[in-house]
Amino acid sequence: MPARPADMTRGDLEPAVRLEDFTIRYGSFTAVDGAAFTMPRGACGLLGKNGAGKSSILKAVLGLIRPSRGRARVLGMDALGEGRRLRDRIGYMAEKETIFPGLSGLEAVILAGRLSGLPPLEARQRAHEVLFLVRIEEERYRKVETYSAGMKQKIKLAQALVHDPELLFLDEPTNGLDPGGRSEILDLLKDLVRKKGKSLILSSHILPDVEKLCAHVVLIDGGKVLREGSIAEMTGAAGRLYRLRLRGGSEVEPALAAEGWLREDLGNGEYRVFLPPEVPAERLFELALANGAQVRLLELERKSLADVFLDAVRGAEVSKERRA
Repeated sequence: MPARPADMTRGDLEPAVRLEDFTIRYGSFTAVDGAAFTMPRGACGLLGKNGAGKSSILKAVLGLIRPSRGRARVLGMDALGEGRRLRDRIGYMAEKETIFPGLSGLEAVILAGRLSGLPPLEARQRAHEVLFLVRIEEERYRKVETYSAGMKQKIKLAQALVHDPELLFLDEPTNGLDPGGRSEILDLLKDLVRKKGKSLILSSHILPDVEKLCAHVVLIDGGKVLREGSIAEMTGAAGRLYRLRLRGGSEVEPALAAEGWLREDLGNGEYRVFLPPEVPAERLFELALANGAQVRLLELERKSLADVFLDAVRGAEVSKERRA
């Protein structure tokens, strides 16, 4: 698949997606409430539990549903006013199955190419290319209803790629796959970003998938954006959370608990401890010495993306309770 020239269209230096006060309602139910975020080019995650509003955002940006208010710019274009032109530059992999029974894998991808506006011969050529790219060329003449779950996901990805879009919207692309199938799909997506220069938005509730693939993430819960930013920054040193390893000193654990610093006994003389901002780390050495122990390891821990997400959800719940 040829890489798209960097200067091909206007807006190349614009973020992949920018939303402002984006609100989506279904009757009296508010699915997305004033979402505002910016996603740069590259691999970005839209992370939230099922029902958080992720799919609604993708569908509204694609023009499949209308937002109640707000603005959306995608690749530098007005998503609501220039939707038809914008869709030429976007590939969409829906969460639900989008394959017609009775078609072969090749025919299914050719159909997607024709629906994207490609001429018949170009659609066929491109279908062969993307089926090779997603590593399903050997099975392209089989009927899609005979495919495994992983193969069907690959066909959906090929359909999203057939017209050579700059940006992919992927709605739960690894949902229902076993660990091997998940890893294969994520590796394919990583290659698209690193080797083919594509940008993608991965909408998922599976935190390890987002953490493995994406550099930037937007956390959403209950239709509200909780946090956004670089995953590396979000999961950096977790402030005052430490891993402590000791030798000797049977009274250290109760002493840590008495101070309110003990978070978890990890076994074999290791503990997870949390120090308030006003308490210097040297106090751990003093406490260990006072209880006949020697500190063998003391290091700041890194948060996982799951920790960041749960902290953000808890913070939102506390804020809501305070306003009530």
